[in-house]
Amino acid sequence: MNRINALLRTDFDGRPVEDIDDVIDEAFDDPRHAERVPGLIALMNDPAAPEIERFLACLVLTTWAEPAGYEAVMRAAGDPERAPWYDFSIDRKFSVDSTFAQLAGAVADNRYLTEDKGSEALRQEAFRALVRIADSQYFEDKLGELFDSATLQILLSDIKDVVGRGVRSLAAGEKQRFDLVTQLVDLASGVSTVDGPLAVELATSVLSVDAFPRALSHAVPIVHRAQGPEARRFGEFLLTVGDKDVSRQVHAALAAISA
Repeated sequence: MNRINALLRTDFDGRPVEDIDDVIDEAFDDPRHAERVPGLIALMNDPAAPEIERFLACLVLTTWAEPAGYEAVMRAAGDPERAPWYDFSIDRKFSVDSTFAQLAGAVADNRYLTEDKGSEALRQEAFRALVRIADSQYFEDKLGELFDSATLQILLSDIKDVVGRGVRSLAAGEKQRFDLVTQLVDLASGVSTVDGPLAVELATSVLSVDAFPRALSHAVPIVHRAQGPEARRFGEFLLTVGDKDVSRQVHAALAAISA
């Protein structure tokens, strides 16, 4: 049996499984998953192993809140295009790498495991590393929903910095490989759950440079989430730049916050 089959296509009772997700999910309730960790680390770090297997090993280690997984995510984010699995998985819509989107999802999925493993600080640093590349790497519309409130509070300064860099890139007319406008709006939308005024500031800075229906639709949740006069002002701003469909969504959001 090759390594990937032994590590991820065999359950903890030694029975073969067709879907590796069964093994990944089983680990949340079975401490025996720790026996697989050394083998997964060795596979992830083996330059002779296929890139898909190295990536899967990293994804699983990260999902299981293992320090080695978080550290690998940070290394990859430090020099994205030199990550051993970069471009292994390609997004259909934009034909760009989607591995960072998947790793971000893995970091988000495991908070309660970090309590048992003492790896919460590394989890937050992995999120920080991912946020810092959100102006250059694609995250599949996930950045508005991934972060818990405690992590968002820690990352507000990093999010503000990366949105600022992205806005400067857009304003300079630099060629974008994916929909950066919407991705930055998604970050602002996430921020709106903990800091409404900052979220409005960030989203407005993006949409003042470039605004189109998709990005504007992604901005509407900020109207729902932000509290106080900023939410209403932002809704009115969206009404001035949005089409009929966006206007309909904004009117519904404004009615909800007025109820």
